Parts: sequence; structure tokens; C-alpha cells
Amino acid sequence: MSENPARTLRSLVLGVTLALVAAQPAFAQSVLRDSETEALFRDISKPLIEGAKLDPKSVNIVLVNDPEINAFVATGQTVYIHSGLLVAADNVNQVQGVIAHELGHVAGGHSIRIYEGQAIATKISLLSLLLGAAAMAAGAGEAGMGVIAAGQQAAMGNLFAFSRSQESSADLAGASYLAKAGISGKGSLEFFKKLQNQEYRLAIARTDDYASTHPLNNDRIQTLEQIYKKDPAWAKPIDPALEARFERVKAKLIGYVDPKRAAVLYPESNQSVPAHYARAYAYHLGAYPDKAAQESEALLKIAPNDPFFLELKGQILLEGGKPREALPALRQAVAKAPDKPMIAALLGHALVATEDPKNFPEAKQVLRQAIARDNDNPDAWYQLGIVYDHDGDAPRAALATAERNNLIGENKLALASAKMAMNGLKAGTPDYLRAQDISMVSEAALKKDKKKKK
Repeated sequence: MSENPARTLRSLVLGVTLALVAAQPAFAQSVLRDSETEALFRDISKPLIEGAKLDPKSVNIVLVNDPEINAFVATGQTVYIHSGLLVAADNVNQVQGVIAHELGHVAGGHSIRIYEGQAIATKISLLSLLLGAAAMAAGAGEAGMGVIAAGQQAAMGNLFAFSRSQESSADLAGASYLAKAGISGKGSLEFFKKLQNQEYRLAIARTDDYASTHPLNNDRIQTLEQIYKKDPAWAKPIDPALEARFERVKAKLIGYVDPKRAAVLYPESNQSVPAHYARAYAYHLGAYPDKAAQESEALLKIAPNDPFFLELKGQILLEGGKPREALPALRQAVAKAPDKPMIAALLGHALVATEDPKNFPEAKQVLRQAIARDNDNPDAWYQLGIVYDHDGDAPRAALATAERNNLIGENKLALASAKMAMNGLKAGTPDYLRAQDISMVSEAALKKDKKKKK
């Protein structure tokens, strides 16, 4: 049977397009937010961000729920770290090494410049497709196919060469940030070698893991080793306080994302803080409320005033259907950590969940304060909307609903709620202007989605 030239051309165009898209990071992962984890990320990255001459207030380190060992940057100044990478890291220094490398991409503007490489690759691909199609139309089918295949290979080679150049640049930049911060490069080297050894030993296919997006080779590792060993910070030990915090965060993350693994890594014979933490989350998610409560109480015996242990106790009680019992622990947690708006939002949730009208004024105050410090919390907006509705303030209840839907990407609902809020709010007031902003953003997003579907 003979191949249809037009069909072949369409298939190859699609193949090139998909290959170029695959070179970009995926954004389907869900963000994991936790006060303790975000505080750790902020503290371990601040000296590196300053070393990169960036503003710590403008750079975010975000944890996403994905088991792959990966990290990436997108547009803006945000470093995304997969939960799988945090679980795979042996110590906090290894995570700092990864963050330093990714900051090299941020400072170098690589998330924007990658489109330059894609544009060049696309031009090469399209030119070869046109030449190949012309050859096919002239009756030289095999020659035309050869031109197209060669062009596609050249395009991808160009794109990967562009990516390798960026990786090498980020390596050198990350090493300089570690040196400026006085942080050893041992962790960075350990992590790269660990991944390389796993790749060789297990013959891992390169898919969407760190090895595929950050291709490792001996030359890169040897270059980094020479740089790191010359730095005065090479022999500097890991800060034990930071390491202890990392072990806690890693344990609670494992308990949350992989309860079965937590049971293996942290058996009940292990009475350390990380082990109690991991089991508490694992039992809670596994619907063993009594065991989860026992683990949280064990943590509080060790550190009665730890705000994150108090938060955990309150969360277990609240999500176990006991909001009233959760209030003392959550109030104490907020008092101990007034700068952690997610804990305050959890207290507001518990106050609303009691369904006691006497608790609603406190809930409104707590939630408004939480949102003032962190307005990217959909649940906080949801709870505040309930409070406004209880108070008979329909316009602000609609605005809170619009805020929530805007955050979770429900553009149609956000637009409807924003318009409802505008109908009841006084024009020109801050709340009215905010509803107007959400309305405009949501309408633009819906129009964009409509165009994509055509």
C-alpha cells in the first residue's frame, strides 16, 4: 500500500508539535501548601536568593504533588519542587543544591528564553516540511520523507542543544549562589550522583523525571565537583537545626502523600519526632482517628507549645467531625505563630464548622486577618463567604465566592459571582473594584478558552 502524502505530512507536523510541547514543563500538578514546609523553604532559600541578587519577597518556592523526582521553573520567579524530589533527598543540603540550580534558571531568564530555542526549532521543522511536501508532490515520495525526517531531527537537536546550554549555565550560577551563601556544594553533588547511579543501575527510562529535564553526564558532574571542592564552604557541616526541620517536613509529607510507605519507613518502634509526625498523617488519612490523635499527643508531650503540633491536633479533630474540641489547640497555635495565616484560616474554619452563631464574629475577624496576609487560600475565602452569608451580607458573600472560584480556576462561576457582588456593592469602593477585576479577568479567560476550542 502507498502512503498518502497529505496524511503523512499532517502526522509529521503533529509529531514535531508534540515533541516541542513535551520539552516544556507540565502544570497539571496540584500545589501542596503547608505552613511549616513553606517556612522551611523560605529559610533555606533566602541566602541563595540573595546570592542570586534577587528579592526574597518576589521569589517563591512551591511544592507540587507529583511523585516524579523533578524541579522546574516557569514564567516569573517561582521554583516548583515535586514532592517526589523532597522525599528522595537525603538531607536539607541536597534540596538547597537543587534550589540553587533552579535559581540559576530564574536569574538567567531561561523560562522565557526557552521559547527562543523552540522558535528556531519550529522554523527548521516547518522549512523541512515544506521542502519535503514539495518533493512528495513532485513524485519523489521517499526523498520527501527523508527531507522531513532529517529536518525534524535537526530541529530537536537544536532545541536540546539550547536546553543543555541553559543547564550548564544554571549549574555554574547555582554553584556561585551556594558559595556566596556559605553553603557546601556536597549536597548538590550527592544528589546528582545519586540520580545518575539510579539511572545506570535500574536502567530507568527517561520520561518526565529530573534526568530527562536536567540531563546528567560525567562531564557536568566532574566540572561541578572541581568547583565545589575549591570553595571554602565544601567541608562546612549541615546546620543541625535546619536538618531537624527538614526531617520533620519530609516525614509529614511522606505520611500525607504515601501512608503505606510511611508505615514501612516509620514503624511504631520508632519514637522520634519525624516518625510520630509521619504516622499521625498516615493514620489520619487512613481513617484511624484514635491512632492519629495518639501520635499528635505524643508530639505535644515532646513540645507542648509547638504551633505545628498544635495545628496538627486541631486539624485531626476538625476533620474528624469535632470542630468544637479543635478550638483550644488551634487558638493556641495561632497565638504561638501569629505570622502563619494558614493556621489562622484553619481556626476560622473550625469556628464556622461549630455552627454556633456566637463563634461567627471571631471567625470573621480571624479569616479577614488570614486573608490580609495570604489571599491565595481558597478555603479561607469559602469560610468567609459562609460568615458573610450568615450575616446577611449577600454582596460580600458573592465576592468571597468569586475570589475562591478565581483561585481554583472556575472562571464561569467566578464571573457570575463577581457580577452578583458588583450589583450589590457601591461603585468605586475597594470591594467593588476587586469584584470588577475578577469579572474582567474571568471574562478574558473564558474568551481565551472559547478561541482554543474553535
